[in-house]
Amino acid sequence: MKRVFLTWSMVLFSSLAMTAVAQKFALIDMEYIFKNIPAYEMTNEQLSQLSEKWQGEIEVLQQEAQNMYKNYQSELVFLSAEMKSKREEEIIKKEQEAQELKRKYFGAEGELYKKRESLMKPIQDEIYEAVKAISEDKGYQVIVDRASAASVIYASPKIDISNEVLAKLGYSK
Repeated sequence: MKRVFLTWSMVLFSSLAMTAVAQKFALIDMEYIFKNIPAYEMTNEQLSQLSEKWQGEIEVLQQEAQNMYKNYQSELVFLSAEMKSKREEEIIKKEQEAQELKRKYFGAEGELYKKRESLMKPIQDEIYEAVKAISEDKGYQVIVDRASAASVIYASPKIDISNEVLAKLGYSK
């Protein structure tokens, strides 16, 4: 009885081991792939310019609020209680306007996020389709992005298919 159990255990273990050995893995480096796609670089530049423009608008409002506050402080002794209150409200309103604009442009669901999503999604989808096609052609069960996989300590360059993905996209290296 022990022999039968031991034999079946060995058969089960060896079949599991063979299944694990038969799986094929590959790596890609998304940072490397992105750097070699001109559309990605142009999109990044466009987003950077847009970000700088919007940051400039916010800084103008913040500077206006700061100037209003400086003027308020220098004229403080000459203002009535009603005028003080009115000026303070105007300064707070200007600061809130700057914060609202910052939230509108750079918030979690802000304009920059939406713009990045609309410009990057087609590029990412194209890369995904190329990776998927290579995976199906070569029989890979798992493809890991080495750029974002913090748990990959070492991987052989032999299993990196980044150049293959670029070639599939038409950007040969």
